Amino acid sequence: MKHIGQLFCVVTALLSACAVGPDFKQPSVPGPNAYLPQNAPTQAPETTAPQFEDGRMVPERWWEAFQCQELSELVGESLQRSPSALEARARLRQAQETYTAQSRAIEYPSVDAQVGITRQKLDPAAFGFPGVPPAPPFTLYNAQLNVFYTLDLFGADRRTVEGHAARRDHQMYETSAAELTLAANVVVAVIRRADLQSQVDLTEQMVTAESRQYAIDQERYAVGGISLADLQNRSAQVEGLRSTLAPLKAQRDQLDHQLAVYLGRTPGEGEIPAIVLSQLHMPAPIPVTLPADLVRRRPDVQAYEAQWHEASADVGVATANLFPTITISGYAGSDRTNASDIVDSFNVWSIGAKLVQPLFHAGELRAQKRSAVAAYDAAAQAYREAVLEAFQQVADGLRAVQAGEMQLQARSLAHERYDQNYSIARQRFEAGGISESTLLDAQRSKLQGDLDQNRAAAQQLSDAAALLHAMAGPV
Repeated sequence: MKHIGQLFCVVTALLSACAVGPDFKQPSVPGPNAYLPQNAPTQAPETTAPQFEDGRMVPERWWEAFQCQELSELVGESLQRSPSALEARARLRQAQETYTAQSRAIEYPSVDAQVGITRQKLDPAAFGFPGVPPAPPFTLYNAQLNVFYTLDLFGADRRTVEGHAARRDHQMYETSAAELTLAANVVVAVIRRADLQSQVDLTEQMVTAESRQYAIDQERYAVGGISLADLQNRSAQVEGLRSTLAPLKAQRDQLDHQLAVYLGRTPGEGEIPAIVLSQLHMPAPIPVTLPADLVRRRPDVQAYEAQWHEASADVGVATANLFPTITISGYAGSDRTNASDIVDSFNVWSIGAKLVQPLFHAGELRAQKRSAVAAYDAAAQAYREAVLEAFQQVADGLRAVQAGEMQLQARSLAHERYDQNYSIARQRFEAGGISESTLLDAQRSKLQGDLDQNRAAAQQLSDAAALLHAMAGPV
């Protein structure tokens, strides 16, 4: 009898080692090991920047590449206080505890203690003894331990735990992706705000210049030097330019409000540092993560892989549901009429096993398996699309940074020419060679050149932030 019990334990262990359904394997990296076509240049022609460094990983704190301490502090505060980041971390803890609960549930049998008290009266006639007088009512005290365990013969429970582990991993990657997106949103908002502040400052200077020109035109109109139509056109130009200030200031203030939310504040709580464009520097060189490393680092791609893994585990669960299950249960306890005797010994016990084999479910179980297989195929394609989109984002970012550098160089060259012309005009004005109106024309051209150059610089910084975000790993 002892040997039979040992043999039963060995057979049970062997059966428990198998699990039906597919064993998920980490997918290989699809596509070529490059983001752009082989014949496409990785460096903008006739430019010295930006410089790309292929094969170098983007650092975890990639926003520090902009060399602005205030920006780094804002990103750090947002990661600590933003409701979106805190929510993602709470959901991760939830997924971790769900996995722990499920894995412990199948690893160990469930054991419950039960204590009860019942007031009873028995009628001997009900048991076939009509002549026996009934006993007086009595109290029955009960204490017992219940044990329940399902043998995981075909791996349904293990595949379920595997699915919970994949769901936990998915939430972990989603948390990392949320943190990365939050950091990118803060960086882009800071750059955009600095750009808007620059536009406000330069537009105010342009309004001042136009107002001075309008005052000169009023004097000229008074002596008959220009027509009323010319004077009214100049007035319309001043007011039209002034009208652009209010929307620019509103957009700047709205970005302050958005940054406050990223930092976990109300818009009226605290003051956001006013970072200007001159405090932000273009990363040089820009690291370019290899495609194979990108797929393994980007948390959103890894999240899709985890979803695929979960779908694979669901196929195993649906397959195992087609096979029999064996459940072992038992209890041991004590039933006494005196409470003081209940701990003396166990006088009642039971042990048993139950096998359940699905026979007829009108095709439900096989349809569930086919549904799980279809979900697995869909998850595989969703993962593939996520990889392709990741490659596209990096390729788009590379092209945007290259094009932005070319535009910035052209704007800088024009700005240099406008500066030179304004410097010459000021010298000639001071020497009495030109009128103040001609000097103001040169000043307006210079201010417009400043505006165009700053916009191009801000756009290049935003493009660089998007590129680094597209290649970054977990924070």
